[in-house]
Amino acid sequence: MRVCNKALIVVCLLGATAGFGRASERRVKLADLPLAVQATVKEQSKGATIRGYAKEVENGKTTYEVEMTIHGRGKDISMDQKGTVIEVEEEVPFENIPSRAKSAIEKAASGGKVLKVESVVHGAAVVAYEAQVQRGSKRSEVRVSPEGKPAPE
Repeated sequence: MRVCNKALIVVCLLGATAGFGRASERRVKLADLPLAVQATVKEQSKGATIRGYAKEVENGKTTYEVEMTIHGRGKDISMDQKGTVIEVEEEVPFENIPSRAKSAIEKAASGGKVLKVESVVHGAAVVAYEAQVQRGSKRSEVRVSPEGKPAPE
């Protein structure tokens, strides 16, 4: 996970590693995942190309993530040790997100280019949109709610 500063619009450098209580993530193989997680991966990845698996420990809590591509778009699914889906991040067309979120991202990206946008889903609800923005050689992330307000990690 990235550690982000909560400003008017949440913006952080991709891959930022500074911060206390930082998560420890490492790549793993399918065989290293608990059986319940493997079953969820099998169910959730139908028709997808798997790009990799990760195990993350943050504040003593272990989660697993599968990164995949489906229909040409990225999709990451985070699960707990029982295979319960916690969060889904899925690439979506920028023009398809709610207008308030789109406006907030465009404002935060002024002078830069929006490279891609992902919806962040908890349960059945979209809780945020994350946009990768490039300004010159630097990339950053903007995270807003569907209403265009700052959205915490």
